[in-house]
Amino acid sequence: MSELLQFVFAGITIGAIYGVVALGFTMIYNASEVVNFAQGEFVMLGGMLSALGISYGLPFALAGLLAIVATCVISLLLYDLAMRPARGAPIFVLIIITIGASILIRGLAKVAFGAAPKSLPGLVGEEPIRIGGAVILPQSLLLIVVAVLIFAGLFVLAQRTMLGRAIVATAANGMAAQLVGINVRSIARFSFAMSAGIGALSGILIAPITLVSYDMGAMLALKGFAAAILGGMGSPLGAVIGGLLVGLTEALAAGYLSSQYKDASAFLIIVLVLFAFPSGLLGKGGHERV
Repeated sequence: MSELLQFVFAGITIGAIYGVVALGFTMIYNASEVVNFAQGEFVMLGGMLSALGISYGLPFALAGLLAIVATCVISLLLYDLAMRPARGAPIFVLIIITIGASILIRGLAKVAFGAAPKSLPGLVGEEPIRIGGAVILPQSLLLIVVAVLIFAGLFVLAQRTMLGRAIVATAANGMAAQLVGINVRSIARFSFAMSAGIGALSGILIAPITLVSYDMGAMLALKGFAAAILGGMGSPLGAVIGGLLVGLTEALAAGYLSSQYKDASAFLIIVLVLFAFPSGLLGKGGHERV
């Protein structure tokens, strides 16, 4: 029983990471109907820039804040310099642009930070917490709590604020939202910046648990995208559920089968679910935006 609980703890931890990345995909998709494959690089930048700031003697909080701000600025530059000029292009062209941006950011990060992995000190101590015969790191608990708070914050934003309602309206029908006075461009810029900030924050929280490196973004983007598809692209709750399912599947497969099968098993579950629910667990079937 303790062994199963240990795998569940590991799955929830990694699932929280995938869920946060999937939330970033969801925010940008709802605002611009674009799948941003540079989202994983924003996670990497959060961890790497924080480590760089600490290496120069900055306090952890200041280094993390500057890393988040810098990542948001990079995301806005991606939108203003690449995505916005290509508006009106086919969706696959915009997706290729984000893939190209991901490769560019990864290459520049290797030059700037080096190929050696970086780490950050834990924010809440390193003494493992024992629960039911299994152990979990305090940093993992912090990551899970922050992921829940991010989701709750996005829910409140969407339901209780004018900005959130503007985002929901843009997601439902961009043209209609523009006709009633909503600045769709500003909504898209906000979504790009917010998704980058969320990604950078998750990268800062991941770094004390596992090392961060310049090339970690590609796999995180792939797993986050898979989680978003599994939960239903465009659904924030679906992104969280999809992330947890992918994380739990990986952890259980690695624990009871082999670590070599964890990636394959996660994607196998996704394929099986999409056979039954083509739009994802919480996606809306037959939805088309004009």
